[in-house]
Amino acid sequence: MREGYATQAEGTHAVRLHSETRPDGTTIIRQEAALSAYPRCMTERFMHWAAQDPDRIWMAERGADGEWVRVSYGKGATAIRAIGSALLAHGLSAERPLLILSGNSLSHALMALGAQHVGIPSAALAPAYGLSGDDRSKLAQVAQQLTPGMIFVEHAEKFIPAIDAVFASDVVLVCQTGTSPAREVLTFDNLLATPLSAKAEAAHAAIGPDTVAKFLFTSGTTGSPKAVIQTQRMLCANQAMVATAYDFLADEPPVLVDWAPWNHTASGNKVFNMAIYHGGTYYIDDGRPTPADIGKTIRTLREVAPTWYFNVPIGYQFLLDVMERDDTLADRFFSRLRMLMYAGAGMGQPVWDRLSALAAGKVQGGVPIVSGLGATETGPFALYYADKKDHPGNIGFPATGVTLKLVPHQDKLEARIKSPSVTPGYWRNPALTAAAYDEEGFYKLGDALRYASPGDPAAGFIFDGRLAENFKLTTGTWVAVGALRAALVNAMGGLISDAVIAGEDRDDLRALLMPNWTALFEIAGTPAATPAQILAHPAVRAALAERLTAHAHAATGSASRVVAAILLETPLSFEKGEVTDKGSVNQRAVLRERADLVASLWSNDSVVIVAEPKGMWR
Repeated sequence: MREGYATQAEGTHAVRLHSETRPDGTTIIRQEAALSAYPRCMTERFMHWAAQDPDRIWMAERGADGEWVRVSYGKGATAIRAIGSALLAHGLSAERPLLILSGNSLSHALMALGAQHVGIPSAALAPAYGLSGDDRSKLAQVAQQLTPGMIFVEHAEKFIPAIDAVFASDVVLVCQTGTSPAREVLTFDNLLATPLSAKAEAAHAAIGPDTVAKFLFTSGTTGSPKAVIQTQRMLCANQAMVATAYDFLADEPPVLVDWAPWNHTASGNKVFNMAIYHGGTYYIDDGRPTPADIGKTIRTLREVAPTWYFNVPIGYQFLLDVMERDDTLADRFFSRLRMLMYAGAGMGQPVWDRLSALAAGKVQGGVPIVSGLGATETGPFALYYADKKDHPGNIGFPATGVTLKLVPHQDKLEARIKSPSVTPGYWRNPALTAAAYDEEGFYKLGDALRYASPGDPAAGFIFDGRLAENFKLTTGTWVAVGALRAALVNAMGGLISDAVIAGEDRDDLRALLMPNWTALFEIAGTPAATPAQILAHPAVRAALAERLTAHAHAATGSASRVVAAILLETPLSFEKGEVTDKGSVNQRAVLRERADLVASLWSNDSVVIVAEPKGMWR
């Protein structure tokens, strides 16, 4: 057995890592420092700020008139206690939890925290679960797993057909607008008017680290939703890890501008609770990283300067397209920014370089652009870094309190995690729970990692793909899909936002590409064209073929070379499992759902863009 230590200057403090390699090649890596103490439940922190500074703004959202509606910590605390009392009076419990079928909003946040405050779990679902037409199979699976006692929908009109078709009549509906003849309906204001009860006070006092705070649904590669238990220990320990990693959060209460959905762990756990833990302010961004909705995000960023900011790579592309031409917006955005974070997909070097250059021009010394690794099952915070780097792709090293286990798997290193913020399992599914952990109790992420610098954990790790996504060519060569997707996106120079790699049991690799419509419309120079016309435009096809050819010629072998591609005109579908709640691509689901298009990649169809061969492929 070999042991070693490595030190990394991280932020304003040094991180010392302990590394132990066993005879079988398994390596265990952790920080030497112990995790700091954390509260017993998250609303304990909320009540702390409500008592210390009741007028401090906790959260804000756009009202119907476009103006900000703000809620202070003091008013939020009063609402949370009232809602908790109302939920207990209606018999809610872990066996009959609260189901939230709504996007991000003040009322959504208060409902979730009101439930948490008295030990009642909630489960937030993407609104698409209730808006998928006659296909209600996912919603029915959720209902069967959770057996909720109450459903909250902010504006219920569009959701009533699905709710009444799936849920029993004894499940109460809470909403701001809408009604149903099939069940009892309460208004959100009814709950806010509930007097604080002694039962609610006693329930809050009884909350402990193992109390279930919420359920988060994840589907993995199967498309079938499964309820991941989130305990108070998970949420609070994870925020203690974040506080140690991002030590600038202690300098001033954070200001967050965030669009990402709360039904996903990244925003619903990490960002949502980051504001509460540090007494910060969370502005709900009503935009999205899409051509149709990025304007709303830009409007918000003209008004609110964040101190910490998250987006997916395509979102940064959209923002850069505007900020590089609008100094006023860029000055506002960077005026107090301490960190930029990206996740959900690999960031290409061109986007990284543009973002770094813009940050360096606005902030002396630039701003760290960071990423990390985690899962719904890990809280999510597990691996991170906080210093400035020159290239994208590094996901850092274990956070304080996290133990990383690297297990040799084929020619890769499989990552497994143990920490106080790892889930105890899947709700009402002991078989799935048992399969999720190894014999030492480590959660199996299903991801492969590689050292950024061989043998040096302090230099961080590079994501090396999902093990379930990797496949073999007919030659028997394994294809590392995650790394290849990132390399291909990077090589396409901002013309695509992501890719799906195909070629299992084939002689070569081909891909389905997600277009960056902004860049392609600019190349075509015809803003009034349809997407189909853009994809068929000679200048667009030539630009794509040129970059694909350069990628193919630079590759070192068949497992790293994509030789042909088709651009997707039709967006990925949440209902079919092609895209996750956070907006990342589910490789297996896309290949399954678009099998005919995948087969066309090996045809002479005119939609296929082919890399120009240069002699024999190396």
